[in-house]
Amino acid sequence: MLSDTLQKGLDQYSIGPKLRAMRLKKKMGLVELGQHSGLSPALLSKIERGRLVPTLPTLLRIALVFSVGLEHFFTEPTRRPTLAIVRRGDRKRFPDKMGSTEPAYFFESLDFPALERTMSAYYVEFEDRESHPHEHKGDEFLYVIEGSIIVTAGEAAHTLTAGDAMYFDASVPHWYRKTGKADARAVVVTSGASR
Repeated sequence: MLSDTLQKGLDQYSIGPKLRAMRLKKKMGLVELGQHSGLSPALLSKIERGRLVPTLPTLLRIALVFSVGLEHFFTEPTRRPTLAIVRRGDRKRFPDKMGSTEPAYFFESLDFPALERTMSAYYVEFEDRESHPHEHKGDEFLYVIEGSIIVTAGEAAHTLTAGDAMYFDASVPHWYRKTGKADARAVVVTSGASR
């Protein structure tokens, strides 16, 4: 239980309302945010309503989903042109699903420090198994750097090799599968805009 002084000090940061605003801006439900962050929807709801003060690791897990830094929750936003540089050594590697023991691919965010961006870019390394079908609002662009992959969008499967690119409506269920023995890598860019 927090003292009144500590509670008042934390209230000024409006962590819950900031989280709710980000979630609604992305048109994401608590269950979906829970799936992406590995946190329960009940816990997320308590944070949003100010009933629970999140730990820094918990807040960081939420921040990573929205590609913002921890400072987003503790500073007032300032308007300035968006510019972000991500050094190779600063990127973090994640499996396609949090906690997955056999991921179909690993990804690294290429633009996580850029605030209020309208697209998200990822470096992806594909494994020897097919990913699960998924869909999201907006569009997706994929450029194969190395190897060969099959991208299935809806009913159609498309084989892409190094140098090939594909742009498609991401609201259509889609999934990926590496082909051959060689490593397969790609850059994937998604937009959050709905049609």
